[in-house]
Amino acid sequence: MAAPEERELSAEQTEKLLQFQAAVQDRLNEQEGVPSVFNPPPSRPLQVNTADHRIYSYVVSRPQPRAGLYHNSLTLSFQGLLGWGYYLIMLPFRFTYYTLLDIFRFALRFIRPDPRSRVTDPVGDIVSFIHMFEEKYGRIHPVFYQGTYSQALNDAKRELRFLLVYLHGDDHQDTDEFCRNTLCAPEVISLINTRMLFWACSTNKPEGYRVSQALRENTYPFLAMIMLKDRRMTVVGRLEGLIQPDDLINQLTFIMDANQTYLVSERLEREERNQTQVLRQQQDEAYLASLRADQEKERKKKEEREKKRRKEEEVQQQKLAEERRKRTLQEEKERKSECLPPEPHPDDPESVKIIFKMPNDSRVERRFHFTQSLTVIHDFLFSLKESPEKFQIEANFPRRVLPCLPTEEWPNPPTLQEAGLSHTEVLFVQDLTDD
Repeated sequence: MAAPEERELSAEQTEKLLQFQAAVQDRLNEQEGVPSVFNPPPSRPLQVNTADHRIYSYVVSRPQPRAGLYHNSLTLSFQGLLGWGYYLIMLPFRFTYYTLLDIFRFALRFIRPDPRSRVTDPVGDIVSFIHMFEEKYGRIHPVFYQGTYSQALNDAKRELRFLLVYLHGDDHQDTDEFCRNTLCAPEVISLINTRMLFWACSTNKPEGYRVSQALRENTYPFLAMIMLKDRRMTVVGRLEGLIQPDDLINQLTFIMDANQTYLVSERLEREERNQTQVLRQQQDEAYLASLRADQEKERKKKEEREKKRRKEEEVQQQKLAEERRKRTLQEEKERKSECLPPEPHPDDPESVKIIFKMPNDSRVERRFHFTQSLTVIHDFLFSLKESPEKFQIEANFPRRVLPCLPTEEWPNPPTLQEAGLSHTEVLFVQDLTDD
């Protein structure tokens, strides 16, 4: 009595384990980038290559009912002859009927297009199919890709994974048995969830009908294995008909093993391209860094040249200004010299003999008239070649600076007599150029 309870407990544990695996796989799919049901489909869907003659095709035909034992060979032979005769008589009518039916359907397609040909909400079609599937067959099933067919193709291409496409024929007689016994089998769920992406939709939905037109299935249930092959998304396997769980696992495993080398090669090529891209990026960055360094050096050189040029121009300007200043000074000295009054005669009683001690310790002697202004003394000294550019004249007894130039205190410089100079004087010339 204990054995049946143990088997019942194991089935319950198995069901919980499958539910847990499905929830975990749903979460992993979300983390791996499977689009949510609210994501819009890509603007440019991938094209799938279905014309490859190397596609592996596996079709399971429905078993025909076997004839019973012949109880009466004569009766059976007669019935066989009648059947063949009826078939030959009806053959022209059947041919005519189906030909006219096909022509009618073809013409009807232009008059009244199939509403499934207009795909307006592909994500809604997927979500509706998943809800219908779970209501009818339960929540224990492979993890459905919750996105459009184009999104599934893009993800499979980006992740270099197999994509298993299932087209659900609602009205086909084998659909229920396949979904309940094969697609929801624990070993099939485990294989699909761990080794591939799984996309499914009903052909009664516009999205499923569109994929059906692209893959051109012959019967249901229909499975297609798609992968990146020769840089194109290609159908590498087609499984049609009512296939059993073990057979399905063997066929899917065979298809994946036969085409695994293409994925490995694509991974190597992608890694090589990535490495090449990284190397090129590093080279570009190094080139840009070198270019920036060269540009910085050139900028500094240009700044140095500009600085040197400005300095040379400044020196040249200073030199020209100094030359102009000296030329102006010399012209001023000559003008002052020409404007000096004549020197008095030594016998003139109103004359004053002045000895000037220059800043370079040289002596200059000249006579002036008592009535002349001290400005004349300044102009005389200023006209001398050895005199400084700026200077003042000092008397020694008493020590004072003679006001030779107009100031606020002396707007009109005094005469020699008013300044208290005697007939013979020694005056000192103090250089004020530095000041």
